[in-house]
Amino acid sequence: MSYGPLPKRVDPRKLAEREVKIEGIAAVSAMPRLSSLLANESGEVQVSLLFALDEQRLRTVSGSASGSVMLTCQRCLEPVSVDVEAEVNLAMVLNEEQAKNLPRYYDPLIVEAEDVELLSLIEDELILSLPLVAYHEDCSIQTSFGDVDEAARTQEKKPNPFSVLAELKNKADKS
Repeated sequence: MSYGPLPKRVDPRKLAEREVKIEGIAAVSAMPRLSSLLANESGEVQVSLLFALDEQRLRTVSGSASGSVMLTCQRCLEPVSVDVEAEVNLAMVLNEEQAKNLPRYYDPLIVEAEDVELLSLIEDELILSLPLVAYHEDCSIQTSFGDVDEAARTQEKKPNPFSVLAELKNKADKS
């Protein structure tokens, strides 16, 4: 087992044969694609990965990555802290054809070269776990036209323009 900063590159096939567990911390700033989606690059992610062989002798990577990142609140456009957690359940394959034949509970990890960038693998899973919309729970929305609740109350007070037609229909039904 390894704990500390994550290695940049690993040979997942060899690690799976030896059933190695890697635990460590990854800086969000070291993941450029993830950082581009965030309000800022601060934060760290705790990573725990187990490389192993399953019952079918498939080389697998399972584990999790979790941490807190700063996204932009879609209500007030200020930074908001969001907890993210990604579950990893991958099986190593050499090509797309082998990936099609994997059991449904595995996602494919195509290993063409000997080494794989570990941070890139974790980064992909974290990007998939980001919420579609981030917002503060207690965020008050102010629009240029006033409070949203006030606009909804005003909407309720307006008379229905089709109420005259409803009255005419009721009169016709009674006749």
